[in-house]
Amino acid sequence: MAKEVTNWSGSLCFTPKQLLYPKNEKEIAKAVAKSAKEGRSVRVTGAQHSSSPLIETQGTLISLDKLQGLVSHDKEANEATIYAGMKVHDAGQALYKVGLAMHNTGDVDVQNVSGAIGTGTHGTGKKLQNLSTMLIGARLITASGDIIEKHIEDDPDFIRALRTSMGMLGIFSQIRLKLEPAFKLHRREWCTHIENCLEHLDELAESNRNFDFYWYPRSDMAKIRTLNKPGDETADLPYATCVKEEEGWSHEILPRKRTLKFDEMEYALPAENGPACFEAVRKRVKEKHRKEVAWRVLYRTIAPDDAYLSPYPTDSVTISLHHNAGLPFWDYFKDIEPIFLEHGGRPHWGKKHTLTAKELRPLYPEFDTFLKVREEMDPHGVFLTPYMRRLMGID
Repeated sequence: MAKEVTNWSGSLCFTPKQLLYPKNEKEIAKAVAKSAKEGRSVRVTGAQHSSSPLIETQGTLISLDKLQGLVSHDKEANEATIYAGMKVHDAGQALYKVGLAMHNTGDVDVQNVSGAIGTGTHGTGKKLQNLSTMLIGARLITASGDIIEKHIEDDPDFIRALRTSMGMLGIFSQIRLKLEPAFKLHRREWCTHIENCLEHLDELAESNRNFDFYWYPRSDMAKIRTLNKPGDETADLPYATCVKEEEGWSHEILPRKRTLKFDEMEYALPAENGPACFEAVRKRVKEKHRKEVAWRVLYRTIAPDDAYLSPYPTDSVTISLHHNAGLPFWDYFKDIEPIFLEHGGRPHWGKKHTLTAKELRPLYPEFDTFLKVREEMDPHGVFLTPYMRRLMGID
């Protein structure tokens, strides 16, 4: 048996039969074929940042840590291919050196790019899609141990399935990304009362490239964050105090460093339901949870995309709950989750939620379309675990 594996927050601990660190795709293919022959499930681990048990397996766990670096790039086409083990932070630096950038990142940049793509990780911005939409091609190790290549020009429907596929269709060895020319951002952070923020919510979302806010339950204050390209800045906010300001290249300015670790639940909601859902969450937290929960609640915006399992099929907002790592979080999360569901919410695949296929299938019109692709790619369930089977409703 391998040593115990723990996720970033410490809330997930398990011991796979083996933990492998292949140096190239041929070694991955050999490991998958051997595990399949011996009846063991195979999952992939990256930065272990997810709160949900997507990587948990009693079989073979494969780390992509040794697959690093930029494979190729085309600056005129705004494209690059990278190895699948690269972290968002490292990829951002490597792409910057060749004049390219990801259109957005999440709030932190410690995840594997391939893991962020596989779980629908996103940043914020009303006109900005999630990180999965960068994926336009890949080299994959299949459940039979074959190595295949897929591109959006040849098989767009497969790419729709591959985006946000949580490792069920194959293991990335290389990923081809649609990017932007490297760009700078001007970041400003503002403090104000939450009521002021909510009063100007539509205006803030519409007039800034990136906008989100944190609500602090114990003070009822909010931190507003706005990011715009230099020269495109909006006016000062007369109802808020600017407490931080900086400018730099996007990969340096978008993510924040986090020293405190936490567990998280996040749901995506139709944008029109966002304000009412937030108010309902705020009311419940103030009534019931403020004594135990000091962590802030995060509200972000996101543009729609068409991946089969994307939580963002329409203009969406996401609301995230956080709780200190090591403290009991389920009472809090489970009390708020029904509010998300009442407002049309879909869970972030990489974060805590309690849903299984019975509840998920009605939320995703192309749920069964994805399952057909999965069945074709992995008929014997090599990439499935008991958790993944419950999630997808597979016997």
